[in-house]
Amino acid sequence: MHDIFYTFTNKDEGNLAYHVPDKKENVDKNRLELSKKFKFDIKNLISMNQVHGSCVTVVGKDSPRIIDDCDAIITNEKNLTLMVMVADCIPILMFDKFNGVIAAVHAGRNSTFQKISEKTVLKMIEEFSCKPENIEVIMGPSIQKCCYEVDEKLANIVKINFGIEFENNRYLDLQGINKKQLKDLGVRNITINDRCTMCSGVDYFSYRVDKACGRFAGIISILS
Repeated sequence: MHDIFYTFTNKDEGNLAYHVPDKKENVDKNRLELSKKFKFDIKNLISMNQVHGSCVTVVGKDSPRIIDDCDAIITNEKNLTLMVMVADCIPILMFDKFNGVIAAVHAGRNSTFQKISEKTVLKMIEEFSCKPENIEVIMGPSIQKCCYEVDEKLANIVKINFGIEFENNRYLDLQGINKKQLKDLGVRNITINDRCTMCSGVDYFSYRVDKACGRFAGIISILS
């Protein structure tokens, strides 16, 4: 059995993304402080240039520290820390303690529509022989169905392609869609954080509240 560490940051740890209106030195400092707080090697932090797609990449110690055009990363190597950055999208962390495999997934609307969660689990099965029943999934704070309002066209896409239970008067349940995709594959251990980044207060960055906001993160690593 492998020892897995994971957590979700909040505004206390500052902005962790380079692609938002912030100085690089500020992001560098925030990431370094994060590594000290959670005791991981900053040189082994791997994040993504997230593009709201469905590309899933297996990474290792020789991989670039920022993976381009990617929305999910997987590894079975110890001491690498994987990071997904969000401000309303769902940060999803996955792990298989038996095989020692971890993943960080960026599940916004487009990636959810493209089945990013399902594709990540299938890659874990294909590359590392993970069993769905051994994969644990944690969905971090994100915009919830109380606040995630879309236009009629997108609401209809959800009703037609995923089910009427995931749409209510143009409010979408992205967590529910991802959960169904996972359960359909046989993943049983799914935890959903019910904190809404838009309406629950000031703990988390929310793009819908402030388009110039920073990004908080989900991080995960294999300790042993």
